[in-house]
Amino acid sequence: MLSKELNDQATARHARGAYFTPEPVASFMAQWALGQQGSRVLEPSCGEAQFLAAAHSVLDEQREQLDMLGLELHEPSVQAARQRMRAAGINARIEQANFFEVSGHGDFDAVIGNPPYVRYQLHRGADRQLSRAAAKASGVELNELASIWAAFVVHATSFLAVGGRLALVLPAELMFVNYAGPVRQMLLERFADVHLAVFEERLFADAQEEVVLLLAKGYREGASGSFNLHQFRNAQDLQTLGEGVRHTPVRMSDRWTGSLAGLEAQGILATALAAGRMAPLQSWGETSLGAVTGNNKWFTLSAGQIHQLGLVREDLIRISPPGSRHLRGLELSEEDWEKLTEHGAATYMFRPAAEPSAAGARLVASGELQNVDQAYKCRVRSPWWRVPVLSVPDLFMTYMNADTPRLTANEAGVHHINSIHGVYLGADVRQLGRELLSVASLNTLSMLGAEMVGRSYGGGILKLEPREADQLPVPSIDLVQRHAKRLRSIKPTVRELLQQGRKQEATDLVDNVVLKQMLGLDRAAVAAVHAARTSMLERRKARSKAVKG
Repeated sequence: MLSKELNDQATARHARGAYFTPEPVASFMAQWALGQQGSRVLEPSCGEAQFLAAAHSVLDEQREQLDMLGLELHEPSVQAARQRMRAAGINARIEQANFFEVSGHGDFDAVIGNPPYVRYQLHRGADRQLSRAAAKASGVELNELASIWAAFVVHATSFLAVGGRLALVLPAELMFVNYAGPVRQMLLERFADVHLAVFEERLFADAQEEVVLLLAKGYREGASGSFNLHQFRNAQDLQTLGEGVRHTPVRMSDRWTGSLAGLEAQGILATALAAGRMAPLQSWGETSLGAVTGNNKWFTLSAGQIHQLGLVREDLIRISPPGSRHLRGLELSEEDWEKLTEHGAATYMFRPAAEPSAAGARLVASGELQNVDQAYKCRVRSPWWRVPVLSVPDLFMTYMNADTPRLTANEAGVHHINSIHGVYLGADVRQLGRELLSVASLNTLSMLGAEMVGRSYGGGILKLEPREADQLPVPSIDLVQRHAKRLRSIKPTVRELLQQGRKQEATDLVDNVVLKQMLGLDRAAVAAVHAARTSMLERRKARSKAVKG
């Protein structure tokens, strides 16, 4: 019975985005935030006042007392926090309030805490408008996709006195999501010194989120324009901050994920891009989402299902089947597509260009009986069963990746759905790109670039949306043209290695041509690129293991 009670409490806590911070982390953050002189400290969304208790532990002869305030919306947590403070003999005010309804007056030396992790899908309506209004009042406009923590960070700054410090546990989304760009910019503009601590192991065993520690000081004492990155294995390693590694984004709102790669590897990539030897994938063409059906299971069909339903050719279009396991080679050939069809893969999509056949009309009717037409994407189009499709792409690109994104030439000439992206090459480079871009992009520098521009999720998955895929660094058009003969010479062997599942050997062969011969990197530079990419990949794998555990 007690176990069920504890599980219910944990479920309710998670629903409101509350996670308890490990004690070593809370203590370190409190000590850092208060420094040598800080005495006024605020813990917003304080829960059971863990950070205020940690702050109390920094008292010494020079600082005999603190002025501490905790704000918390959840009434049972307010009572628990007050009881905790009384039991420990700690003098702190705990008030029940919505943080976003409390105005800051710039009079605290430190704001410390662990904001609630509520994603935008659940953070909606009046609550979302209130948080966005609070952020706007503090000078930052957030979009509708922003999760609650983003507004929390911005509003927290309104409570800081000049020279004040901010110490928060935040989702790693701070580093890479687009909606956090204004938050990143604000931090680098308003604080004289910004630090970011990241961990190889998960701090919260019961959360999907990967977190970082944001430590910013010198509020309104100048713009840092850069941040220092500190990497730790786990909470126990967080004893002293150290110097870290300084990173200066080109634009203050730019993502911070690139900082996780070693400085030498970053320099190698930056130099190759500046010299025009590497270039964003966008220089080759445009990346696009696949067709959004609203119900892939209903719209995609195998040859057996088509025969059983009696559908005719005019009812259908050929597609790359759902998923991306079959896109691990250099191309999807007509022969490959036919084999997938023979093995029962859903290689067709129901998509009549005109009125469906009699069999197609029966399928439409059965879909309506199953309420397929009531799915949002179906409901907003007319007729609901005619899925908008783009032209056939030149290349496919995987975008949910345990390893790395892969470019595959679409030699079968089939359409794609939203389980993969399509790449549409420019007319002047279509032949070259279809022939050689798949092999040229299978190099470790491009793989490192994918880690830097993509989004790393808690389950160890690297995801690239089309806008991010556009920035994937690949060998430039000019470089591929000049070294086409070399790439053609290794293509058959690379294809064979990939077919045998020997991807690393294929990559080594491509690296020997692309990194060493085409880019002119020496052995030490190649090793630096490999080390950086391996480090970032292992971070993702470690998070994946933590989730499974």
